[in-house]
Order: sequence, then structure tokens, then C-alpha cells
Amino acid sequence: MTDQVIEIHGVRVLVFGAVGDRLAGERDANAFLSAVWAQQATLAVIPVERLGEDFLDLKTRIAGEVIQKFVNYQVRLAILGDISAWISVSTALRDFVYETNRGRSLWFINDLAELEQRLSIAA
Repeated sequence: MTDQVIEIHGVRVLVFGAVGDRLAGERDANAFLSAVWAQQATLAVIPVERLGEDFLDLKTRIAGEVIQKFVNYQVRLAILGDISAWISVSTALRDFVYETNRGRSLWFINDLAELEQRLSIAA
């Protein structure tokens, strides 16, 4: 799948394809943010396959730095895909996912149907 722009409940969403440059650090976030702005989107959906291998290891602080950059630029972020393997070995990550999914800036979602449901509630 290539990058595509969709509109869900009045929100312009850029869904990144599963293949492409990885989001492995704060500097990489610039390319993703640029793509979002170029498409005039307000929410980025990044497949878990596009994350750097240490992204979900909270000890590295990569996730926090990247997420903060998205928040600073007022671009919402959704990580798309199954992260259950990482959650099963990290209580901290499980708690982090639980807390972020309660907010509006960052969601971990299994599929686009879940995103549609969340946006219908948030609208």
C-alpha cells in the first residue's frame, strides 16, 4: 500500500504505506511531518512496520521524543498495527499505550476501522 489521504468524520488523515523510510528517531519525524503538511492533513497514521526497531522500547526515549515533536506541531498521530508482542514483555509500554489511547494526540490502533470509531467519538 502506498501513502493515501482519506477523510474520516471531517478529519483529513494521511495513512502512510507499510513500506518506506522508518521512523527511528526525532530527525526522521521531520520527513513524516512534511508529508502530512504537504497533504494538508491533521492526523498521521504510521504502520508499525515503519517504526525503527527501538521505537517501542521506552528506555530509548525515541517514542517520547517523536511523539513530542508531533504534539508540538499539532499533528495527531496513530500507530497502526499489532503491537501485542511488545506489550506482552513491557508493562511500561502497556501502561503507556493505555494512557495515550485515552487522550487525543496519540493512539495505538489495530486497524483503520478502529480509527474510524475513535474519530466518530471524538467528533
